[in-house]
Amino acid sequence: AFMTKYNLNPDARDPVQFVDDPELAYVMTRYRETHDLTHAVLDMPTNMLGEVLVKWVEAIQTRLPMCIGGALFGPLRFKSKQRSMYPEVLPWAISVGTNSKFLPGVYYEQRWDQNIEDFRAEMKIPEPPKLS
Repeated sequence: AFMTKYNLNPDARDPVQFVDDPELAYVMTRYRETHDLTHAVLDMPTNMLGEVLVKWVEAIQTRLPMCIGGALFGPLRFKSKQRSMYPEVLPWAISVGTNSKFLPGVYYEQRWDQNIEDFRAEMKIPEPPKLS
């Protein structure tokens, strides 16, 4: 339901460019495929605030420069309501990135039927904040 609500499809990503090593290209492809799923398991909308919170989790877990950049500079594009909510919800994202299991390594394809609450408990993801 989440993926449909936000019109997300992990298979709809463009191919990775500028990465010549096939193994590294696969890692980047997998990151891009799982990014939308990370939104879903964290229950984060695809607006700027939700995107920045997902980037914080990804930055802490992967240390990818694009995730770090999105986490640090994304808030510059916040609207006033998002800016006011940010200090309240940022600690949650930092906690998830630091304490939850490594989300990009989850084999989501084997978990489609798993209850989301059970999945979050297994991954050590605390209750997501309500952003909408």
